Amino acid sequence: MKPTPAELRALARRDPQLGRALKRLPPFPGFPERGHPRQRSHFASLSSAIVYQQLATKAAETIWKRVCALDGGRAFPEPALFLAHPDEHLRAAGLSRGKIAALRDLCTRIEEGRLVLARLSRLSDERVVEELVEVRGIGRWSAQMFLMFRLGRLDVLADGDLGVQEGLRLLDGLSGRPSAAQVAERARVWSPLASVGCWAMWRLVDEQRAAR
Repeated sequence: MKPTPAELRALARRDPQLGRALKRLPPFPGFPERGHPRQRSHFASLSSAIVYQQLATKAAETIWKRVCALDGGRAFPEPALFLAHPDEHLRAAGLSRGKIAALRDLCTRIEEGRLVLARLSRLSDERVVEELVEVRGIGRWSAQMFLMFRLGRLDVLADGDLGVQEGLRLLDGLSGRPSAAQVAERARVWSPLASVGCWAMWRLVDEQRAAR
């Protein structure tokens, strides 16, 4: 989803500093990125959140492709197929024991009907988070990223995200990185476009890195 020009103008009026930053940053692209191979389904998105955790992108991509190749295709194995693979096959593909356990928990919940992915888009943001954090290996941050990048929700504030915190430090010219609580307080004016604010903070960090 994308905010309207009127909504973006209103955001800039509520937070003039953010508004000035948005003028020079690339346009907010809107989400979800449905063409991305890891964003073609809710299941693929959640599976990738688990696989990519705490790994360098290149290493995670290699493991992802190896798991996809277990069934001779490019797509991540559907829940029933994943559950049918013995641990040794999954370990050989590069998955750690912890990630295998997390993925098995996700797949089992889906197969047993305890997690119905098709209904997530109809739930409130907080209810989606509540359902997803029940899955092993999926915390609040991962659930927030699912809300933003998969469901396209526009009012998600990832106040615990280090990139958001660093971006806000740059935006406000702070000497130190703000805490999650400080981000939450400062970013109240971003609602109902908190996702746009977070995206802008990430871009400010990118901008700083490029300038080095």
